[in-house]
Amino acid sequence: MQKLNFPTYSFRFKNSENKTLIYDEIRKKFMVLQPEEWVRQHCVKYLMEEKGFPKSLINVEKELKVNNLRKRYDIVIFNPDGSIHLIVECKSAKINIDQTTFDQIARYNLALNATYLMVTNGINHYYCAMDFDAERYQFLKDIPNYSLQ
Repeated sequence: MQKLNFPTYSFRFKNSENKTLIYDEIRKKFMVLQPEEWVRQHCVKYLMEEKGFPKSLINVEKELKVNNLRKRYDIVIFNPDGSIHLIVECKSAKINIDQTTFDQIARYNLALNATYLMVTNGINHYYCAMDFDAERYQFLKDIPNYSLQ
């Protein structure tokens, strides 16, 4: 797999039916190692190990409804009160991040109301803080480290 713009992490792998699988600590199971999953697993490690988010507040690949359509988010981090702190949209490193990607995560956020958004293809990372009053997002250099507020 391609080297990504994250620190180097160790992962558990196994082979099954001629496919390489990577262990997901959050879902507690092995997942088929595809380019987007490679980015997602690095991002989860980054959020836990570099940003200090507890594993118990992280959720991966769950379904949500947006305008009666079923969608799946990549990573959500909850606040201890159950509100959503951060939504992360992961793309394969081969996918360029453009306005369409931000439109996708902004649509998800209509249903989730996260404080922060992150979009990554493993090479480029973009961070935003929501301004709900002005109905827009503001780009940040990074997302804040975890704290109990």
